[in-house]
Amino acid sequence: MLGFTPPKIQSAATEPLSSADFRLLLEAHVDYVHRSLRRLGVRRGDIDDLTQEVFLVVLRRWRDFDQTRPIRPWLFGIAYRLAIAHSRKHHRESPSDALDDELHPQRDGGQQHESRALVLAALDRIPLPRRAVFTLHSIDGVDMKDVAKQLGVPLFTAYARLKKAREEFEAALRALLGRRQFSELVAEGTVK
Repeated sequence: MLGFTPPKIQSAATEPLSSADFRLLLEAHVDYVHRSLRRLGVRRGDIDDLTQEVFLVVLRRWRDFDQTRPIRPWLFGIAYRLAIAHSRKHHRESPSDALDDELHPQRDGGQQHESRALVLAALDRIPLPRRAVFTLHSIDGVDMKDVAKQLGVPLFTAYARLKKAREEFEAALRALLGRRQFSELVAEGTVK
């Protein structure tokens, strides 16, 4: 997606994924899975473990993957289901990351880091089912039919979630930035 050319996997869907093909798949998509889990609100301390779980599921379910389809929506669907299960399991055990504190980066202080932190903070304010649709479609550029399929919801439901998530995302940005800064971003064309 979005300018990414996936590696050529030789393992057919009817046979197990070879170790060489798994290595190619892992190298090509581990960062994407990591980012997706973060966008889905998984705490930083849990991302590496859940990323590993995503690829364990890939190994187990390789035969279920339709190789005529893009792999990233399939990986996102796995990550989404694991994020939901993880959230339910750990909801009472520990508080979620306060992503708002990332608005003041300590490391590089760069504009890109600040923007990424702002997006994560806004995403954190959207409930997970709508956040997943918004992330997969609006950030990753996946077609809505594929979004609905990978998340296991009817197409109409996916569109309804997307509409609500866009409203929630805009409201979150307004709250995080303040009305004046948000208006400046709209005027610049940064936010539509």
